[in-house]
Amino acid sequence: MRWFEIALVALTLASGLIWLLDKLVLARRRADYRGLLDDGSEPWYVDYAKAFFPVLLAVLVLRSFIAEPFRIPSNSMMPTLLTGDFILVNKFAYGLRLPITNKKVVGLGEPQRGDVVVFRPPHHPDQDWIKRVMGLPGDRIGYRDNQVFVNGTPMVYEEIGPYEGRGNGSEMTGATELREHVGNRTHLVLERTGLPFRDPAEGEWTVPEGQYFVMGDNRDNSEDSRYWGYLPEENLRGKAFLIWMNFDGGVDFSRVGERIR
Repeated sequence: MRWFEIALVALTLASGLIWLLDKLVLARRRADYRGLLDDGSEPWYVDYAKAFFPVLLAVLVLRSFIAEPFRIPSNSMMPTLLTGDFILVNKFAYGLRLPITNKKVVGLGEPQRGDVVVFRPPHHPDQDWIKRVMGLPGDRIGYRDNQVFVNGTPMVYEEIGPYEGRGNGSEMTGATELREHVGNRTHLVLERTGLPFRDPAEGEWTVPEGQYFVMGDNRDNSEDSRYWGYLPEENLRGKAFLIWMNFDGGVDFSRVGERIR
């Protein structure tokens, strides 16, 4: 989506500059020559700039500093998020960041363990990924026998039963659905052995300062920090908080308004 961000910034700047130039210079020049060379009407590019600049500016401010839509492209966050889910991401939860560069200019908060975050992975800086924060700076994270350990303490799990997938997520039918307790927060995860993924993804990691350890809720089908390492704080894009539609071969509004936990 970076191409869209670049195009939006470029169009906003261009239309704003044309509007400003017209207000300061061109409009006066037209007034001076009205009735001599032309009727004083605005050129087409000025007319378009005045019409689109407010709209472009509003969209830029909204998606850069307030909320931005994203579409879930894979099954790595099942059952919390399904392939084709359209979600909204809070862009100021972890601070205000400049568009394109993603540089933080105002700090407003830090990720908490259990947050679902959108970010740009270090090895794919032009892509937006989504995972759950499981390790904070300084934490010691372990993953053994499909169980997460934080600073030596195992997470508590409640088995719900066999999972029944749908659409592109039907491949996970038969996986075990569990409720994972992370401190005083809970969320759902899937566990399934024998999948053709890079298994085992076991080990222990100490999270460096300024970085985070992220994992997908579909534990046996997620490319996350267990494979590529830590997520730098500067790569964060925002906190996912709401599902507003699903499109996976057809439009489904049954998940409208569902909070992301």
